[in-house]
Amino acid sequence: MGILEAAKPTVVICTRDRNRATAFYRDILGLTVAYEDNFAAVLNVGSITLRVSTVPDFSPHEHTILGFNVPDVSATVQALREKGLAFNTYPHFKQDELGILTVPGGAISVAWFNDPDGNVLSITNA
Repeated sequence: MGILEAAKPTVVICTRDRNRATAFYRDILGLTVAYEDNFAAVLNVGSITLRVSTVPDFSPHEHTILGFNVPDVSATVQALREKGLAFNTYPHFKQDELGILTVPGGAISVAWFNDPDGNVLSITNA
C-alpha cells in the first residue's frame, strides 16, 4: 500500500472573508459546520473535511478547485438556483438553460458556480 493510500483527504479552500464564506457553504450549499478554530471553519462534506481558511491577499483560480458528485445534476442545480445561486456559462461549452453541460455521449453532466471569493466549484455526476 502507498504511504497516503489509506489517508482521508482534507480540502482547503481560501477566502478573504471567512464569515461570508462559512455562511455560503453552510446556508447555500447545506454543509454542516463541524467547528471553527483560529485558522479555519471546518465543514463536513460526505466523508471528507473542508477547511475554509482566511488568506487576506488571496486571488481565486480560474479553474474548478472542488467538485461535488451528485446522483442528479439537474435537480441539484435547480435546488441551488432556488437558493439564489447563479451558475457559470462558458462560450466554448454547449450548456442548457440551467447552465449544465452534458458531455458528448450523454452520460456525464457538469455545472459550475462560484463561491463568494470567486473559487470555481462544480456539480457533476462523474
